[in-house]
Order: sequence, then C-alpha cells, then structure tokens
Amino acid sequence: MASRKKQIAIGSIASYISIGLNILAGLFYTPWMIRQIGDSQYGLYTLANSLITLFLIDFGLSAATARFVSKYHAEGNDEKANDFLGVIYKLYIIIDAVIFTVLLVLFFLLEKIYIRLTPEEIAQFKTVYVIAGGFSIINFPFVTLNGILTAYEKFIQQKLGDIIYRILLVGMMCAALLLGYGLYALVAVHAIAGLMLIGYKLVVIKMSTPVKVNYKYKDRTLFKDIFKFSIWVTVTAIASRLVFNITPTILGIVAAEGASAIAVFGVVATIEGYAYTITTAINGMFMPKISVIYANPDPEKNIMPLMINVGRFQFALNALIVIGFALIGQPFLNIWVGSEYGLAYYGILLTLAPGLFFNSLQIVNTAMMVTNNTKLQALVNLLTGIVNVSVSFVLSYLYGVIGACISICFAYTVRSVVFHIVGYTKMKFDIISFIKKCYLRMIGPSVCTLLVGIVVNYLWANQDLLTLIIKSMIIFLCFIVLNLYLGLSSEERRYIFKQIKLR
Repeated sequence: MASRKKQIAIGSIASYISIGLNILAGLFYTPWMIRQIGDSQYGLYTLANSLITLFLIDFGLSAATARFVSKYHAEGNDEKANDFLGVIYKLYIIIDAVIFTVLLVLFFLLEKIYIRLTPEEIAQFKTVYVIAGGFSIINFPFVTLNGILTAYEKFIQQKLGDIIYRILLVGMMCAALLLGYGLYALVAVHAIAGLMLIGYKLVVIKMSTPVKVNYKYKDRTLFKDIFKFSIWVTVTAIASRLVFNITPTILGIVAAEGASAIAVFGVVATIEGYAYTITTAINGMFMPKISVIYANPDPEKNIMPLMINVGRFQFALNALIVIGFALIGQPFLNIWVGSEYGLAYYGILLTLAPGLFFNSLQIVNTAMMVTNNTKLQALVNLLTGIVNVSVSFVLSYLYGVIGACISICFAYTVRSVVFHIVGYTKMKFDIISFIKKCYLRMIGPSVCTLLVGIVVNYLWANQDLLTLIIKSMIIFLCFIVLNLYLGLSSEERRYIFKQIKLR
C-alpha cells in the first residue's frame, strides 16, 4: 500500500511537472515557431497532425490492455498477462496494416478533399503528411506501453519519460529552427523524439516488470472477451475524433479563410489541450483503487467520497483556468501569438467552459470502464461527435473558426448533461449529493474570484507582460484563499494545515 501511495504521489507530482514544462515550452516556443515558419505552414502543421490522428483508432485495445493486465496482475497471474499481450500485439499489427492502407489511399485524394488550399500548400502538406503518417504507423503498436506501465503502477517511470520527452522535443525543435530548417524538420523532430520515448518505455518495462510477451499464445475465448470490451471503446475513440481532430478538416473544407482559420483553431486547440491535460492528469491512477472498491459490497456508496473529493479538485482547477483566461486571456494572446489571433480568445473560452462540469466526472468515467459499462460511454461520446459534426459544418461555413468553437461548446454541454443523467440512473451514484457538495460548494469562491479580477482589471488597465504576471498572481492567491475558507469545511482546512505542518 505504501508503495502504491508513493507511486501515485510522486507520479502525480511528476505529471504536473511534465505538464508545466509542456505549457512553458508552448508559451515561449509556439509564437516563435509561428513567426519562423509562417501562419500558413503552421496551419498545415496543425492540419496534418489532426488528419492523421483521425485515423489512428486503436479499437479499444489500449484501454483493454490497461484493464486486463491490471486485473491479471492484481490476481497474481502475470503469465496470463503475458498471454494476453501476445494476443493484443497480433491484433495491433493487423490494424496497423489496415491504417497504412487507408492513409496511403487518402494521400492520393488530398487535392480533392482540401479544395481551399493552394497548390503550393497542397505540395507542402503532402510532405508533412508522409513524415507524420510514417511515424504514426511505426508508433501505433506501442500504444500498449502506457497501459502496461499503468497496470504495474509504474507511474513515476512513466511520468519521468514524459518529462524527458518534452525536454528533448523542445530542445531539438529549437535547434532545427535556429539552424534554418523549417516545417519538414519540425515534423521529423516529433518522430525522432517519439521513437526515443518508445525505446525508454521498452527498457523500463523490461527492467521493472515481469512482462514477457507470449506471441505464440492463442485463445478464442480471450479474443472474444477483448472484442466485447473493445468494440464500445472503439466507438468512443471514433466519436472523440469527431470533435477537435475533425474540426481542422471541416474548416479546410468549408471555411473561406482556409489555412488561416485552421491556424487560429490550432491556437484554440493548444490552450484547450493544456487545460484538459492539467485537469485530467491524475485520472488513470485511480483505476486500481476503483477496482478494489467494486470488489467489495456497496461500491456506489463507498465510491462517493472519492468522487466528490476528486471532482471538487478538478472543478476548482478547471474554474481557475477558465476565470484566469477570461480575465487576462486577450492581452495574453496579443503578447503570445499576436493580435491577428484575437479570435482565439473567444474560441478558447467557448471550448473550456463545458469542461467545468465534465472533467469533474472523471471518477464516474473510470468507474464505468471498471464495471464494463463502456457501451454507455461510447453512446454518449458518439452523440457528442454527431452533434458537433452536424452543427460544425453549418456554423463553420457561416462564422469560420468561431462557428466551429460554438459547435464544440454546444456538443460538450450536451455531453456533460447526459453524463450526469447516466451517472444517476445507470451507475446509481448520488449525483444530487455530488452537485451540492462539488458544484454548489465550489462555485461561490469562483464567482467571487471573477468579480475581484474584474475590479482589478478596471482599476489597473495596463496590458504589458509584467502587469499580466502580477494580475495572474493576484487572481491565483485570491482563488486559493477564497476556496480555502469558502469552499472547504473547517475539518478539511484543519487536515490541510496539519499536512503542511508535518512537512
């Protein structure tokens, strides 16, 4: 138990360090990269990554790896885990061959799909597509590595690898731009850093786990179990790509601004991605604990304290991000990427806001996976994707990138509402109590922080970098103090102060 707590604690810290490095690198590196390669090529860079990711669906095998290997390891049956991995890798190789064929066919249709791009942009896009697509095909079978590390609770090693990857990636990309290389080198650097990360994870697994993949193993029953679990996770994976991954393609097809609209959306997606990563950094670490809860009587009642505590933490974190960006986001973007990306401010707020009421439900999400309710997850996410695509084509045509972001906001709001209903009706959680103890308890400090920030902005209108940093500190400190005394109970405050004194 002590070892597990240590892995989770240090792994969480390492995870946030990795996220912090990623965000800092993005803040300093992204605007410089845009200036070095230009808006058009940055749009092509964003488009290529989103298009290829659209087809990299692992058919639920990554989630299946984490779930089944965790189960076998908990049972002390590592031999069964090795047999399972043998089956999984065979399936990955087959799927990889299919994806390669699809990407190859798609390569010859790029001119007909992206009619808004110029002939020069199409030529550049093809080269980027080949480099990124080639790496993706190589990387695809190794998606299982994270699942293996999670199952054996190697959180420290896993997050350390992420930190090393971020440092290597930014270092090599900066070197490439300083040496005068452009768009193609940036994509190649992503591939090289990715291959190095794969090598690191393989070494960690070999040295610190009993994994020895049995490629000779065959079992139709196991195959059926994997298929039953994976089919709905596959639908979820497909549906998730019908939001952020498909939006650059929709903009490339219908938006009059073409590559420039995609470039603005690239900034929106970058900030939203940072926010999502921060608010979901610790989610995967609770699967073993939730599995134990469901192995004992009355799990729906026993999981509520964890659900409320994690939900409040995630809600507060998401609220801090939304409020902070609402107050200083516009001048921040002007300094960061330039005033020509001003529309991204509204797009970012639209895509971040629904996360307040969805990211706080990640324990519900994990519980649905543990209890094999992946069908419900899949149907909700499929509904979200269908709503987004249906609305996005119309709004993107009428309003460009803002229309696309309004569509995402609407689709994500629908998803949040439906997930609360599913949590109450199907999973039998006390959602009413969760809403009272999480949202209603935490929303007061958030609103007060917003009001304080509005007053600070009114009294101090400067928009230089130093002013933004000071304002950020004021907002952060105000948010912490208000949540400490308005959001937490006296008992919770005493516990926190006690933990600080012990250290």
